[in-house]
Amino acid sequence: MMNTVKSFIGSVMDIGMALIPLIVVLGIIFGNNIPFVGFDVVDNISMLINDLGSGGLVGLATVGILWALFRR
Repeated sequence: MMNTVKSFIGSVMDIGMALIPLIVVLGIIFGNNIPFVGFDVVDNISMLINDLGSGGLVGLATVGILWALFRR
């Protein structure tokens, strides 16, 4: 049962990691409003980076955790 859940979560993460660069490229091509996404991806990523950068030690810990999750 746990292997099935782990496999499903891993598949969802793989799909997400493939879609993020695609959506960023589409955001660069089409501008702020991508017709089928509904939000500005590049702006959201920029805000996330700014928030983590201004978070100090908590932001650094969050970046470390995210990096460890995405590295697997």
